[in-house]
Amino acid sequence: MDILEFASEQKDRVVQKAKALIKTLWQRICQKLLTYKKVRLAKERALEYYAKAKRKWIALKFYRRTHKEYKLMRYIVKQLLVYFFVMYLFFFLIFFVNQIMLFMKSLLGKRIPISDAMKLMFYSLPFVIAQSAPFATLTGFLMCLGRMNTDNEILIFKASGCHLRKILLQPILVMGVLISIFSFFVNDYLLPLGTSKTREQLRKSIASNPTMEVEPQCVKRLNDTSVVFGNVNEKDVSDLVLFDYDENGNQRFIIAGQTHVDSGSYKGVSMRFDMNDATVIVLDRHKTNNFDILKSKTMSLHLFEKTVFNFDRQLSPAELTSFDLGRKIRKMKKEPGRDKREINMNVLEYNKKFSLPFGSLFFAFLAMPLALLFGKVNGQTIGLVVGIFISFLYWAMMTVGIQLGYRNGWNGFLLMWLPNAVVGLAAVLFYLGARKK
Repeated sequence: MDILEFASEQKDRVVQKAKALIKTLWQRICQKLLTYKKVRLAKERALEYYAKAKRKWIALKFYRRTHKEYKLMRYIVKQLLVYFFVMYLFFFLIFFVNQIMLFMKSLLGKRIPISDAMKLMFYSLPFVIAQSAPFATLTGFLMCLGRMNTDNEILIFKASGCHLRKILLQPILVMGVLISIFSFFVNDYLLPLGTSKTREQLRKSIASNPTMEVEPQCVKRLNDTSVVFGNVNEKDVSDLVLFDYDENGNQRFIIAGQTHVDSGSYKGVSMRFDMNDATVIVLDRHKTNNFDILKSKTMSLHLFEKTVFNFDRQLSPAELTSFDLGRKIRKMKKEPGRDKREINMNVLEYNKKFSLPFGSLFFAFLAMPLALLFGKVNGQTIGLVVGIFISFLYWAMMTVGIQLGYRNGWNGFLLMWLPNAVVGLAAVLFYLGARKK
């Protein structure tokens, strides 16, 4: 019995030790598993934190770079605007003074009222504004970029890692587009309105003061009518000779002694001549030997507006918007027997409404490579000289193109877009040259 009890006790001890060993091993395994899981979780968390930190660092770096580029672009735009407005005032004064000299030369000697003269000057402003914008864009941008190149600011932009195509070319082209749109609005809407208002104001001025067209000891050409004036005393003319044609196409001469000039009494009549001792001679155009002579102690002659003015009541191409003018051109092309020269003149005016305003975009694109190539020394002065020289060439090409279109009937589309094409081609060539440097 003692042996059996001893064996049983030994068995129980072995089982207990085995259970304790298994339990210890299980605990150790569990601890290792828990430790591995904690390490894995910690590693995953560390990787997540690293990814977040990396994303934040990249975002911060991108923000800093973007913010730096935004500041530089804002600085460049501000400088371009300052130089643009300075040169815009410069060209505005030039064209405005030129407009006054050309427009008022024929009016100041006609005793036109000051109020009417001021209105005519005001109505001519859209033409001056539309003409000044493209040239101010070229010269202003050239001076600004030339000054920045001389002061090594563009070199600093390169050294700071900024791409010139983004930091310079983008704001330049955007500003060129905005200036072109503004100039097109003025040229397409305000300019026709100003031209129409100018014509109406001239009608009113001459109707209220017909002696504007009366000058002593001179020959006045009024469309198909020619008038020879003698001595003039306010509204009285000592001698008057008038040459015109009657409704049958016969040439007519009217000779009068004392004549009183007054405003028209009816709508559409510009002025009235009250003549004393008038003689009318009418020559038959078919039979040159036949003529009629009429004599009268008093006679009144009414001159219609279409006789006094060089334009009739039909709107000219300059008084139409691009939409209305385009519709008119399409209608003219459908009419059989329409004069091709007249159609070409309207096509020329239509393309002029687009080519001149959008010349600002071509000039803006030309300004950057020119400033980079020639603005290393005295860039601001060189930009002013080169800008004025190119502006003069552009204006000369536009003027010659208009004359060739009106007089010789050359293609209006090609003539009006040729200056912009030349400027654009020069810009591309200069840009390629600047990239090589």
